[in-house]
Amino acid sequence: QVQLVESGGGLVQAGGSLRLSCAASGSIFSIKVMGWYRQAPGKQRELVAAFISGGSTNYADSVKGRFTISRDNAKNTVSLQMNSLKPEDTAVYYCNLLVSATGAATRGYWGQGTQVTVSS
Repeated sequence: QVQLVESGGGLVQAGGSLRLSCAASGSIFSIKVMGWYRQAPGKQRELVAAFISGGSTNYADSVKGRFTISRDNAKNTVSLQMNSLKPEDTAVYYCNLLVSATGAATRGYWGQGTQVTVSS
């Protein structure tokens, strides 16, 4: 079994910064994809940023130049540095990892979600 624990959300004024972290634990053999999604009220969950195959990164157009995804493979963590935050960044943020667990099939896991609120 694999568990994901997120931290770092909160309330910030427009123009401010927040850093989200997601730590994975359990019987992890390898992590194939690491990413962050968000869901605003009344909207669908959308990709914010991700490490994809080959180690390259993918960002939503709306966050390019403001958000940076990073990872620590030794600690099985993925982080999201969010700068120049805007009110439209307000959402619940979820980490998502595609994990090969020991003795189990590869599957995706979601974090519990962390609220980010940006005031104008």
